[in-house]
Amino acid sequence: MPDRAQWNVLITGACGMVGSHMYERLQAECASVTGTYTKPTTDLRELPCADRLVEMDVRYGQHVMEVIERLRPTVIFHLAAQSYPTVSWERPQETLETNVVGTANVFEAVRALRRRSPAYDPVVVVASSSASYGASLLNSDGPITEDAALLPLHPYGVSKAATDLLAFQYWKSDGIRSIRARIFNCSGPRKKGDVVSDFARRIAALPPEGGTLRVGNLRTRRAFLHVADLIEALIGLAQKGAPGEAYNISGEEVVEVGALLPMFEAISGKRALPDVDTSLLRPTDEPVIAGDNTRLRRRTGWMPLRRVRDIVDDVYADAAWRVASAAAATPLPPAIRRAAILGDPRLGLALRSLAGQHADRPAAS
Repeated sequence: MPDRAQWNVLITGACGMVGSHMYERLQAECASVTGTYTKPTTDLRELPCADRLVEMDVRYGQHVMEVIERLRPTVIFHLAAQSYPTVSWERPQETLETNVVGTANVFEAVRALRRRSPAYDPVVVVASSSASYGASLLNSDGPITEDAALLPLHPYGVSKAATDLLAFQYWKSDGIRSIRARIFNCSGPRKKGDVVSDFARRIAALPPEGGTLRVGNLRTRRAFLHVADLIEALIGLAQKGAPGEAYNISGEEVVEVGALLPMFEAISGKRALPDVDTSLLRPTDEPVIAGDNTRLRRRTGWMPLRRVRDIVDDVYADAAWRVASAAAATPLPPAIRRAAILGDPRLGLALRSLAGQHADRPAAS
């Protein structure tokens, strides 16, 4: 691989949580970075170089082909997905179309361009998921390895298992240098729809003294990973990953979900009294989700640098700022967004300080 400064990067799903941090990070490091989005979960105004963001729905192969033909990226981070297991139960067809057909469309576009230009040889890092393991996690008494069977338990997991296998197939059949990144529970600023961000938003919205907090299953155990550590792993795989290979990317500190509550109470100064809401319980829920990172470490030298408490700090700081900002009609300062890009350890303190300046203001009319 050429030096990172020479990369021509395409990030699909650049306005999702992971994609937005990847997009910001690489804008400062690479020769050219383009991001695509559909139904973004990140406010585009928070991202730099808006002229390098392209609206593209991966379900439509012709448009995908046109974008890849025009850009000819040397590195593709394929992150675009319907990424919520709960939504996949409600909309399985949309989940499969976006995640499976969308992945096939990316590879077909690369394949077609390679036929016309044989020298074109990009690296494609594909975001798979620990959800692909499914039932294999039920029988695991420790961090699971990449050799475990893919036995997903919900439509989202099925779609990610198929995405994973497509990446392998296009390497074996067409020689496209695909890397399969099996991402475990990841959180960070801008995250929505996971237990860490849900707790953060609900607690940030509580009055100063605290109150009742709606919760689901507090007994499950997860190895949470900070988004900044995930991005380092994905970049490392683009540089050093073996084509066709699968790599777990997991946090290494396994905690019970209920153990997050005292951390949030400590950082917020609020009491959070859990109240189980049955609507938040999933039809199937793996009791422990943790991945063995040995293969990734050996190949790239990567290791996670941030602990669960760091994730809680940064996610709560982001949530507290957004709650206060919405009430005060105050935009998020660019300097703080920049801190989030770099995974700056001062991020939590800075955001909490700013949020505190506005927390007592009345809501804008």
